[in-house]
Amino acid sequence: MDTPQSLTGALATEKPLQIVGAINAYAAILAEHAGFQALYVSGAGVANWSYGLPDLGMTTRDEVLEDVRRITAVTDSPLLVDIDTGWGSALNIARTVHKMEDAGAACVHIEDQVGSKRCGHRPGKTLVSANEMADRLKAATDARTSLEIMARTDAIAVEGTDAALTRAARYVEAGADALFVEAAPEPATYRRFAELGVPVLANMTEFGKTPLATTKELAANDVAMVLYPLSASRAMAAAAEAVYHEIRGQGTQAGCVHQMQTRDELYRHLDYATYEQRIDRLFDNQQADDDTPQRQY
Repeated sequence: MDTPQSLTGALATEKPLQIVGAINAYAAILAEHAGFQALYVSGAGVANWSYGLPDLGMTTRDEVLEDVRRITAVTDSPLLVDIDTGWGSALNIARTVHKMEDAGAACVHIEDQVGSKRCGHRPGKTLVSANEMADRLKAATDARTSLEIMARTDAIAVEGTDAALTRAARYVEAGADALFVEAAPEPATYRRFAELGVPVLANMTEFGKTPLATTKELAANDVAMVLYPLSASRAMAAAAEAVYHEIRGQGTQAGCVHQMQTRDELYRHLDYATYEQRIDRLFDNQQADDDTPQRQY
């Protein structure tokens, strides 16, 4: 794959830029074919889907990188990656940035929770100081070559919006290219953060503290990017659960076949015919070589 464009560069083609979560390479292909111009690797998505774990900071950098590499291998769309708190000290954060760049990520977001983090829409979150978060950002921005660095603040739910704004200003001063404002109570909240002069991301995750809003509503409040981190994967999980129960209960999948993607649809998304044609050419050439008389000496 070619080097992807920057995430904020994609804003030139779409604003607000819709960024959709992809839990694996095939999901990334489906998202691109649906027209999305930017993709996301969620820390929760990696934990839940790749390792069967809750989103409590239990996955490692290398485990997240594995999913990143699989996605960037099949797409050129800019990829935003959740790196939680950076996996350690300033040196570890710098190493994370280098590895994410090597893996093809366009942007990472790093947050101001303590290392033993919580889901952004769960109670019990604890934050590091604004200065410590600024140090995380400086370590990240000093290490990067082209990777964009987004600062996520979880302070609204812990300290209130005014305190979160003060923190966000400090993060922009420390070099953040964009702001991820977690658990905003209403769309109008984002406008206050946009006044800090960098693009603001609104997280439209379901079943959380932030009411779901349309792109039109968010654009009216100066939101530059809208994130749908696990929307498709939640639907996948519900569909899989229903199919498993149908097969187990009925002894056949016949009653839910209509809910499935067909074999032809799968092959179309994967460009299966092109791969088959390559195999056919390879075997045609091999057969031709086998049929060529061998010169005797």
